Amino acid sequence: MIITIRDEKASAAIDTLGAQLISYQDAAGKEYIWQRDREVWGQCSPLLFPTIGNCRDGRTMIGGTWYQIPKHGFCREADFTPNQSSQSEASFQISSDDRTRSFYPFEFKLTLTYRLKDGELGITYQVENLQDSPMHYCLGAHPGFICPMEEGACFDDYVLELEKPEHIRSIVYDIPNLQFDVNRSRVTLEGEREISLTHGLFNDDAIFFDGLKSRSVSLIHKDSRKGVQVDFPGFETVAFWTMDNPKASFLCVEPWNGSAIRSDEDDNYEHKKHLQTLKARETRCHELTIRILN
Repeated sequence: MIITIRDEKASAAIDTLGAQLISYQDAAGKEYIWQRDREVWGQCSPLLFPTIGNCRDGRTMIGGTWYQIPKHGFCREADFTPNQSSQSEASFQISSDDRTRSFYPFEFKLTLTYRLKDGELGITYQVENLQDSPMHYCLGAHPGFICPMEEGACFDDYVLELEKPEHIRSIVYDIPNLQFDVNRSRVTLEGEREISLTHGLFNDDAIFFDGLKSRSVSLIHKDSRKGVQVDFPGFETVAFWTMDNPKASFLCVEPWNGSAIRSDEDDNYEHKKHLQTLKARETRCHELTIRILN
Protein backbone atom coordinates (compact mmCIF):
# COMPACT_ATOMS: atom_id res chain seq x y z
CA MET A 1 0.00 0.00 0.00
CA ILE A 2 1.22 3.50 -0.85
CA ILE A 3 0.47 6.32 1.61
CA THR A 4 0.83 9.91 0.36
CA ILE A 5 1.26 12.97 2.56
CA ARG A 6 1.36 16.56 1.35
CA ASP A 7 1.41 20.21 2.29
CA GLU A 8 1.31 23.38 0.19
CA LYS A 9 4.98 23.04 -0.86
CA ALA A 10 5.71 19.32 -1.25
CA SER A 11 4.38 15.78 -1.23
CA ALA A 12 5.87 12.44 -0.16
CA ALA A 13 4.81 8.85 -0.80
CA ILE A 14 5.71 5.94 1.45
CA ASP A 15 5.33 2.23 0.70
CA THR A 16 4.09 0.16 3.64
CA LEU A 17 6.48 -2.56 2.42
CA GLY A 18 9.59 -1.57 4.34
CA ALA A 19 8.07 1.83 5.27
CA GLN A 20 10.21 3.03 2.36
CA LEU A 21 10.12 6.61 1.08
CA ILE A 22 9.45 6.22 -2.64
CA SER A 23 8.73 9.81 -3.66
CA TYR A 24 9.48 13.35 -2.51
CA GLN A 25 8.25 16.06 -4.88
CA ASP A 26 8.05 19.82 -4.78
CA ALA A 27 4.81 21.69 -5.49
CA ALA A 28 5.58 21.69 -9.23
CA GLY A 29 5.84 17.87 -9.25
CA LYS A 30 9.62 17.68 -9.60
CA GLU A 31 10.84 14.33 -8.19
CA TYR A 32 13.91 14.07 -5.94
CA ILE A 33 13.91 10.39 -4.93
CA TRP A 34 15.44 7.72 -7.18
CA GLN A 35 12.65 5.77 -8.87
CA ARG A 36 13.35 2.08 -8.39
CA ASP A 37 15.05 0.61 -11.48
CA ARG A 38 15.69 -3.09 -10.98
CA GLU A 39 18.28 -3.12 -13.78
CA VAL A 40 20.37 -0.62 -11.80
CA TRP A 41 19.22 -0.47 -8.15
CA GLY A 42 15.80 -1.77 -7.18
CA GLN A 43 15.47 0.16 -3.92
CA CYS A 44 15.14 3.88 -3.24
CA SER A 45 15.27 4.47 0.52
CA PRO A 46 15.48 1.24 2.55
CA LEU A 47 15.41 1.20 6.34
CA LEU A 48 18.46 -0.44 7.91
CA PHE A 49 17.62 -2.22 11.19
CA PRO A 50 18.89 -3.93 13.35
CA THR A 51 22.09 -4.16 11.30
CA ILE A 52 23.70 -1.97 8.67
CA GLY A 53 25.38 -3.70 5.76
CA ASN A 54 26.74 -7.16 6.31
CA CYS A 55 27.95 -9.16 9.28
CA ARG A 56 31.18 -11.12 8.93
CA ASP A 57 30.33 -14.40 7.16
CA GLY A 58 26.68 -13.40 7.40
CA ARG A 59 26.35 -14.03 11.12
CA THR A 60 26.86 -12.36 14.47
CA MET A 61 26.83 -13.47 18.12
CA ILE A 62 24.19 -12.04 20.44
CA GLY A 63 24.06 -13.19 24.05
CA GLY A 64 26.28 -16.17 23.31
CA THR A 65 24.17 -17.42 20.38
CA TRP A 66 24.94 -17.09 16.67
CA TYR A 67 22.32 -15.38 14.50
CA GLN A 68 22.23 -15.01 10.71
CA ILE A 69 20.93 -11.49 10.14
CA PRO A 70 20.29 -10.52 6.49
CA LYS A 71 22.31 -7.68 4.98
CA HIS A 72 20.83 -4.38 6.23
CA GLY A 73 18.48 -6.34 8.51
CA PHE A 74 14.95 -7.52 7.88
CA CYS A 75 12.86 -4.36 7.53
CA ARG A 76 13.10 -4.13 3.74
CA GLU A 77 10.83 -7.18 3.41
CA ALA A 78 8.54 -6.35 6.34
CA ASP A 79 4.97 -5.12 5.99
CA PHE A 80 4.54 -2.11 8.26
CA THR A 81 1.16 -1.15 9.71
CA PRO A 82 0.28 2.39 8.56
CA ASN A 83 -1.54 5.13 10.44
CA GLN A 84 -2.19 8.41 8.61
CA SER A 85 -2.97 10.93 11.34
CA SER A 86 -3.37 13.94 9.04
CA GLN A 87 -2.92 15.03 5.45
CA SER A 88 0.71 15.90 6.19
CA GLU A 89 1.73 13.13 8.61
CA ALA A 90 1.75 9.32 8.64
CA SER A 91 3.44 6.66 10.75
CA PHE A 92 4.43 3.05 10.03
CA GLN A 93 5.02 0.38 12.66
CA ILE A 94 6.34 -3.14 13.11
CA SER A 95 6.95 -5.21 16.23
CA SER A 96 8.99 -8.30 16.98
CA ASP A 97 7.46 -11.63 15.98
CA ASP A 98 8.56 -15.20 15.36
CA ARG A 99 10.25 -14.21 12.09
CA THR A 100 12.31 -11.36 13.59
CA ARG A 101 13.25 -13.46 16.62
CA SER A 102 14.87 -16.01 14.32
CA PHE A 103 17.33 -13.28 13.26
CA TYR A 104 17.38 -11.01 16.30
CA PRO A 105 16.35 -12.11 19.81
CA PHE A 106 14.98 -8.84 21.23
CA GLU A 107 11.37 -7.76 21.82
CA PHE A 108 10.90 -4.38 20.14
CA LYS A 109 8.56 -1.96 18.44
CA LEU A 110 9.84 0.24 15.61
CA THR A 111 7.84 3.25 14.36
CA LEU A 112 8.71 5.55 11.46
CA THR A 113 6.83 8.83 11.31
CA TYR A 114 6.96 11.01 8.21
CA ARG A 115 5.73 14.60 8.39
CA LEU A 116 5.75 17.53 5.99
CA LYS A 117 5.98 21.10 7.27
CA ASP A 118 6.58 24.04 4.94
CA GLY A 119 7.88 21.58 2.33
CA GLU A 120 10.48 20.04 4.65
CA LEU A 121 10.24 16.29 5.21
CA GLY A 122 10.92 15.19 8.77
CA ILE A 123 11.43 11.53 9.65
CA THR A 124 11.40 10.18 13.21
CA TYR A 125 12.70 6.68 13.90
CA GLN A 126 11.28 5.56 17.26
CA VAL A 127 12.69 2.38 18.79
CA GLU A 128 11.00 0.84 21.84
CA ASN A 129 12.43 -1.90 24.04
CA LEU A 130 9.47 -4.07 25.08
CA GLN A 131 11.42 -6.37 27.40
CA ASP A 132 12.65 -6.20 30.99
CA SER A 133 16.34 -6.35 30.04
CA PRO A 134 18.64 -4.22 27.84
CA MET A 135 18.25 -4.26 24.06
CA HIS A 136 20.88 -3.44 21.41
CA TYR A 137 20.41 -2.28 17.84
CA CYS A 138 21.95 -0.49 14.86
CA LEU A 139 19.87 1.88 12.76
CA GLY A 140 20.50 3.50 9.41
CA ALA A 141 18.75 5.63 6.79
CA HIS A 142 19.46 5.14 3.07
CA PRO A 143 17.60 7.73 0.93
CA GLY A 144 18.66 7.70 -2.70
CA PHE A 145 18.39 11.03 -4.51
CA ILE A 146 18.16 11.52 -8.26
CA CYS A 147 21.50 12.86 -9.49
CA PRO A 148 21.71 14.77 -11.74
CA MET A 149 18.55 16.62 -10.73
CA GLU A 150 18.57 19.30 -13.44
CA GLU A 151 18.02 18.89 -17.16
CA GLY A 152 21.28 19.07 -19.10
CA ALA A 153 23.44 18.44 -16.02
CA CYS A 154 25.62 15.38 -15.37
CA PHE A 155 26.61 13.52 -12.21
CA ASP A 156 30.05 15.18 -12.16
CA ASP A 157 28.41 18.61 -11.89
CA TYR A 158 27.40 17.82 -8.30
CA VAL A 159 29.17 18.13 -4.96
CA LEU A 160 28.52 17.08 -1.40
CA GLU A 161 28.75 20.14 0.83
CA LEU A 162 29.23 19.42 4.54
CA GLU A 163 27.93 21.66 7.29
CA LYS A 164 31.42 22.40 8.68
CA PRO A 165 35.04 22.28 7.49
CA GLU A 166 36.36 18.80 8.26
CA HIS A 167 39.73 17.20 8.96
CA ILE A 168 39.00 13.54 8.36
CA ARG A 169 39.65 10.50 6.17
CA SER A 170 36.97 8.20 4.85
CA ILE A 171 37.08 4.47 5.61
CA VAL A 172 37.32 2.18 2.56
CA TYR A 173 35.08 -0.83 2.11
CA ASP A 174 37.34 -3.82 1.39
CA ILE A 175 35.25 -5.68 -1.17
CA PRO A 176 37.29 -8.94 -1.27
CA ASN A 177 37.02 -9.26 2.53
CA LEU A 178 33.54 -7.74 2.82
CA GLN A 179 34.42 -5.29 5.59
CA PHE A 180 35.33 -1.68 6.19
CA ASP A 181 39.13 -1.47 6.45
CA VAL A 182 39.95 1.22 9.03
CA ASN A 183 43.56 1.31 7.78
CA ARG A 184 42.62 2.44 4.25
CA SER A 185 41.09 5.72 3.13
CA ARG A 186 39.55 6.99 -0.10
CA VAL A 187 38.72 10.65 0.59
CA THR A 188 40.80 12.97 2.77
CA LEU A 189 39.50 16.36 3.88
CA GLU A 190 41.96 18.93 5.22
CA GLY A 191 39.66 21.71 6.32
CA GLU A 192 37.41 21.41 3.26
CA ARG A 193 33.63 21.23 3.20
CA GLU A 194 33.09 19.95 -0.35
CA ILE A 195 33.53 16.57 -2.01
CA SER A 196 33.35 16.63 -5.82
CA LEU A 197 31.41 13.68 -7.22
CA THR A 198 32.38 11.20 -9.91
CA HIS A 199 31.14 7.65 -10.37
CA GLY A 200 34.73 6.42 -10.07
CA LEU A 201 34.82 7.70 -6.51
CA PHE A 202 32.60 4.74 -5.63
CA ASN A 203 34.51 1.89 -7.27
CA ASP A 204 35.17 0.54 -3.74
CA ASP A 205 31.50 0.83 -2.75
CA ALA A 206 30.44 3.38 -0.11
CA ILE A 207 32.45 6.31 1.24
CA PHE A 208 32.12 6.09 5.03
CA PHE A 209 33.00 8.77 7.58
CA ASP A 210 33.24 8.10 11.31
CA GLY A 211 33.96 11.22 13.34
CA LEU A 212 32.49 14.07 11.29
CA LYS A 213 31.64 17.24 13.19
CA SER A 214 28.95 17.98 10.60
CA ARG A 215 25.40 16.78 11.14
CA SER A 216 24.14 18.19 7.87
CA VAL A 217 25.11 17.68 4.23
CA SER A 218 23.81 19.04 0.94
CA LEU A 219 23.84 17.33 -2.45
CA ILE A 220 23.94 20.30 -4.81
CA HIS A 221 24.87 21.41 -8.31
CA LYS A 222 28.23 23.16 -8.00
CA ASP A 223 27.06 26.20 -9.99
CA SER A 224 23.33 26.60 -9.38
CA ARG A 225 23.57 25.38 -5.74
CA LYS A 226 20.23 23.65 -6.21
CA GLY A 227 19.63 20.23 -4.72
CA VAL A 228 18.69 18.70 -1.37
CA GLN A 229 19.90 19.06 2.20
CA VAL A 230 19.88 16.23 4.74
CA ASP A 231 20.16 16.97 8.47
CA PHE A 232 20.93 13.97 10.65
CA PRO A 233 21.29 15.03 14.31
CA GLY A 234 20.08 11.61 15.48
CA PHE A 235 22.93 9.68 13.82
CA GLU A 236 26.62 9.34 14.66
CA THR A 237 28.19 8.47 11.27
CA VAL A 238 27.38 8.94 7.59
CA ALA A 239 28.16 7.20 4.31
CA PHE A 240 27.62 8.12 0.68
CA TRP A 241 27.00 5.56 -2.03
CA THR A 242 26.19 5.03 -5.66
CA MET A 243 27.44 2.57 -8.27
CA ASP A 244 30.49 2.98 -10.48
CA ASN A 245 28.10 2.90 -13.41
CA PRO A 246 26.95 5.79 -15.66
CA LYS A 247 23.41 4.41 -15.52
CA ALA A 248 23.37 4.93 -11.75
CA SER A 249 21.89 8.42 -11.81
CA PHE A 250 21.45 8.59 -8.04
CA LEU A 251 23.43 9.32 -4.88
CA CYS A 252 22.53 7.91 -1.47
CA VAL A 253 23.08 9.90 1.72
CA GLU A 254 23.19 7.36 4.55
CA PRO A 255 23.24 8.50 8.18
CA TRP A 256 24.07 5.52 10.40
CA ASN A 257 24.30 4.39 13.99
CA GLY A 258 26.62 1.46 13.31
CA SER A 259 28.02 0.14 10.03
CA ALA A 260 28.82 -3.02 8.16
CA ILE A 261 31.48 -5.11 9.89
CA ARG A 262 34.77 -3.26 10.36
CA SER A 263 38.31 -4.60 10.43
CA ASP A 264 38.63 -3.39 14.05
CA GLU A 265 35.53 -5.31 15.22
CA ASP A 266 35.07 -8.91 16.27
CA ASP A 267 31.90 -10.93 15.59
CA ASN A 268 30.15 -10.09 18.86
CA TYR A 269 27.18 -7.86 18.05
CA GLU A 270 27.44 -6.13 21.42
CA HIS A 271 30.96 -4.91 20.55
CA LYS A 272 29.92 -3.01 17.41
CA LYS A 273 30.98 0.62 17.09
CA HIS A 274 28.09 3.06 17.62
CA LEU A 275 25.74 0.30 18.76
CA GLN A 276 22.65 1.74 20.43
CA THR A 277 21.48 0.33 23.77
CA LEU A 278 18.10 0.77 25.43
CA LYS A 279 17.44 0.00 29.07
CA ALA A 280 14.46 -2.15 30.02
CA ARG A 281 11.24 -0.63 28.60
CA GLU A 282 13.12 2.42 27.30
CA THR A 283 12.25 4.32 24.10
CA ARG A 284 14.56 6.41 21.90
CA CYS A 285 13.93 8.62 18.86
CA HIS A 286 16.35 9.42 16.04
CA GLU A 287 15.61 12.40 13.78
CA LEU A 288 16.32 13.07 10.11
CA THR A 289 15.11 15.91 7.89
CA ILE A 290 15.26 16.46 4.12
CA ARG A 291 14.68 19.82 2.45
CA ILE A 292 14.73 20.96 -1.15
CA LEU A 293 17.21 23.69 -2.05
CA ASN A 294 15.94 25.66 -5.03
